[in-house]
Amino acid sequence: MKKILLLIILTMNAFAANGDMLVRLRGLNVMPDESGTPTVVGGEVKLNNESVPEIDFTYFLSDALALELIVATATHEASVYKASGNSTLDLGDVSLLPPTLTLQYHFDMGKFRPYVGAGLNYTFFYGEDTGAMATVNYDNAFGYALQVGGDYEISKDVFINFDIKKLMLSTDVEVVTYNGTRVSAEVDIDPWIIGFGIGHRF
Repeated sequence: MKKILLLIILTMNAFAANGDMLVRLRGLNVMPDESGTPTVVGGEVKLNNESVPEIDFTYFLSDALALELIVATATHEASVYKASGNSTLDLGDVSLLPPTLTLQYHFDMGKFRPYVGAGLNYTFFYGEDTGAMATVNYDNAFGYALQVGGDYEISKDVFINFDIKKLMLSTDVEVVTYNGTRVSAEVDIDPWIIGFGIGHRF
């Protein structure tokens, strides 16, 4: 009986342990929950949703605590709706690189390991396409991240993963029109990031 109990305990703890590294490949759907009112023209800033690939690395500090770093980039089309004269202004495209580091707590439920996490994000904005504007500039910015997800073991070192993150992210945007008008706004992007993928334990 004791041997059986020991075998069950070892099996339950076999998914990940102190010093283990998990590497995942996920497909993400990035859904900005944006808000912001530009000066001069008024209206509402909008960014489109985007689906992108992502790679992340998780290192276990103990059997339950882990650090996760995600690396992905997405390109969003930006517009101002209901601007002066009820018009729509094209702000072009902007690419975001938001590396995010979270501290996670993993719950041991055998083959299924749900987790929660919280951490920091720093978003780089690059590759601005000005669209109908002469210039467009987004300031890089820090943000916060909350996370919930889970891994399910399908073989000894291979597992599937789902993950939901909420980033609290604000940036200052300034655009200059071709007639020289400067339009600025503080935009809360605050995206939801939903991912699903496969991973390997090392």
